[in-house]
Amino acid sequence: MEYNSGMLFDLPSDDLLYDALVARDGRYDGQVFVCVHSTRIFCRLTCPARKPLRENCTFRATVDECIEAGFRACKRCHPLQAAAQNDPVITDLLARLDDRPDYRWSEPDIARLGYDLSTVRRAFKRHFGMTFLKMARQRRLREGFETLALGASVMTAQLDASFESPSAFRAAFAKLLGTAPSDLKSDGLMRATWIPTPLGDMVAVSSASHLHLLEFVDRKGLPTELKKLQAHTAGGLGIGTFGPTEQAKAELDDYFAARSGRFETPLAMHGTDFYKRVWQALQTIPAGETRSYGDIARQIGQPTAVRAVARANGSNQIALIIPCHRVIGADGSLTGYAGGLWRKQRLIEIERDLKAARLSPLRASA
Repeated sequence: MEYNSGMLFDLPSDDLLYDALVARDGRYDGQVFVCVHSTRIFCRLTCPARKPLRENCTFRATVDECIEAGFRACKRCHPLQAAAQNDPVITDLLARLDDRPDYRWSEPDIARLGYDLSTVRRAFKRHFGMTFLKMARQRRLREGFETLALGASVMTAQLDASFESPSAFRAAFAKLLGTAPSDLKSDGLMRATWIPTPLGDMVAVSSASHLHLLEFVDRKGLPTELKKLQAHTAGGLGIGTFGPTEQAKAELDDYFAARSGRFETPLAMHGTDFYKRVWQALQTIPAGETRSYGDIARQIGQPTAVRAVARANGSNQIALIIPCHRVIGADGSLTGYAGGLWRKQRLIEIERDLKAARLSPLRASA
């Protein structure tokens, strides 16, 4: 039995994909897999193994298709896993960060562990779009944010976040969130909450009735988005949680655990009527499937508005729940994603796991 990949475009030619395989071109990583007939193994196009002959290769869009065709997952590139999980340097440093989230990491600390600094820097930039030191600093900011959410003083939050001075804490906080910590009130009509996820921390902002924003904290546009919300909110932006945020947290937990791809949190969309139509169309894409910008333009009845659809996609400020990551290039390549292409790839992989889980009873009975 063959399962629909959910892609509404043709894969690039096998010759183009074979060239990408030889070059370890990351543009199609996680989007297309090579099935090697001489070994009956399937791999990512970025697999470090010796390259097979062209005549031994066929290319398929999904893990499901590879497995259904009788191929086994490669033990070198692990196509069923996120690429970062295969790097022992990343695995070790992330575990250390989880053990001591308040520790002020430095380059000498990394060197004392026996790691080459440039290797660590490249690995984290490649997989997460940021260095390990920036990630560690971000984690300390989370500690301070959560302390503030409990009603503690800015000074207590600074100490919990292990910043060297109140001014350094305020500056880092304002740079990341677009507002000083003292400007966040506990009784705001809209409140910001920090949400940890397996793909990095997110900030959510909700009112008592709707979720207004959900973004990864390292998105460059986040401070600007928060400033706009603060400017249009009577009494300013607060810190804490409302019902929609708690609902979003629970749904995100289920999503990342591959238990459910459904999101029912009530949303407040801030944009033009056209943008809202695009965002509503994005919400109709099932988890585990993808569309192109042209597909969305045709769906909303404006087939020539492909660029406008792309702008609306990039302006989405409720990540994951409005799934702009499910829009990819018409040729199957990953396209721009404000949260980082590494996240886009992993989100698509998570959703393929969700789809495979839904199909598994069918497979067992086939």
